[in-house]
Amino acid sequence: MTLLNLTPDEVLATTRSVRKRLDFSRPVEPEIIRECLELALQAPTGGNRQQWHFVVVTDAAKRQAIGDIYRRGWALYRAQQQPVMEKLAARYPERAQTQMRVLSSADYLAEHMHEAPVLLIPCIAGRAEGLSVAEQAGLWGSILPAAWSFMLAARARGLGSSWTSVHLLFERDAAEALGIPYERVTQAALIPVAYTDTPTFAPAKREPVESVTHWDGW
Repeated sequence: MTLLNLTPDEVLATTRSVRKRLDFSRPVEPEIIRECLELALQAPTGGNRQQWHFVVVTDAAKRQAIGDIYRRGWALYRAQQQPVMEKLAARYPERAQTQMRVLSSADYLAEHMHEAPVLLIPCIAGRAEGLSVAEQAGLWGSILPAAWSFMLAARARGLGSSWTSVHLLFERDAAEALGIPYERVTQAALIPVAYTDTPTFAPAKREPVESVTHWDGW
């Protein structure tokens, strides 16, 4: 598979949450998803146990079912964010405008989630309920790096993706729709995958590194 002409730093800096720029009309070849998953499997896991699983959803009816579940979760999240946005707008109007643009694109993705040719759900064996903070860190740390590696590999191959998680508000429903053993396996995210309508993405504006870096203590 041909890779984009990007350096490793460019891949890291331009792997965006792509929503409105996803091309839902273009199929994604299964072999490309497999390549990305093979790279994802190189990620570290707690105790090198490698208890991860990746549910690749391409069936139209199942994508519709997961999209419906996602929209239910998004509606709840959106309602919860409304008072937060109102406070943000009152105190930081410019930041609020940026967040409103993000919410607009997220609304679009929610509406069209089922149209993505591939939906990826990374999973990890075990449940987080009742675990200590250290145990939870080990659980999430054994699947999230692999999922991010998948997204980086997808970016290098001209695919866009977006990390979402609000379907987890109805995780059990998603498990039933896909036959995931809910009592034994935790879903970590829902990642729509598609080709993008442009290969070019710019680094996002972030806070200065000095404002979030603490040397030798807080």
